[in-house]
Amino acid sequence: MSAYTGTLNGTQRMDTTATVAVALTVIGWASAFPAIRAGLGAFQPLELGALRFAIAAVPAVIFLAVKRPALPRLDELWRFAFGGAIFVALYTVMINYGELTVSAGAASFIINVSPIFTAIMATALLGERFSRLAWLGTLISFTGIGIIAMADGHGLHFNPGALFILGSALCAAVNTIVQKPLFARHHPLTIAASNMALGALCLLPFLPEAFRQAAVADAAGLGAVIYLGIVPSAIAYAAWATALSRLPAARASNFLYLVSPTSTLIGFFWLGEIPSLLGILGGALALGGVVVVNLKR
Repeated sequence: MSAYTGTLNGTQRMDTTATVAVALTVIGWASAFPAIRAGLGAFQPLELGALRFAIAAVPAVIFLAVKRPALPRLDELWRFAFGGAIFVALYTVMINYGELTVSAGAASFIINVSPIFTAIMATALLGERFSRLAWLGTLISFTGIGIIAMADGHGLHFNPGALFILGSALCAAVNTIVQKPLFARHHPLTIAASNMALGALCLLPFLPEAFRQAAVADAAGLGAVIYLGIVPSAIAYAAWATALSRLPAARASNFLYLVSPTSTLIGFFWLGEIPSLLGILGGALALGGVVVVNLKR
């Protein structure tokens, strides 16, 4: 999610289109977590990802065929390939495996530490300063993740699914650094569509088995994977690109803090997941740490 942060005019204002785009983004990405949990009731993790992005790739390929954007330069090819392989394929596989044992709400809070990974890498690779306050925020967030892992692991048993989801956050953060230079020449929708198409290609070997599982899946499982392909993938990514085209990146990114609590709420109504007090504490610390890291940035 955090990959799409271009540099925009700081004077841009929130109009109706931007408001709708932000709302679609938050709801779409928040609903992905409970939708994945629902889809895993009928599909294996690899097959769920393959079918999800096979569906999302259809409008993505149509968009690229109609718009015919500028072809990437040779030195940009690996950045596009990275987005499809790491930000879509590996990210999806890891989060699907993680959500086998981690609740939708908890997963959304863990994913939200991606900006911390981004900030650390920006410090190491781009020479940005990482203050003591930022390190404190990092410690707070990872303490929260540890509490979530314990809470979702039922007592003092650590849930390894949290590590898979943490890996997904790392994928998103690395992709931010890798694909950031692409925005100088390419439209956000072009990059998003390319990521989805290339990610679907990476997951293609698992598609035949996904179709076999779909043939025996119940209506809830089929509905979940179709929803994942259309709303959190195609619509939400397009909405995010629209929001970034009308708002400063920093302001638009602040709205993403709403994803975690919204996901927890959707998980309650969709899946009946009731977060424990320990899980709520861990989520609050994970989100609070991200806020602290981003203070004065």
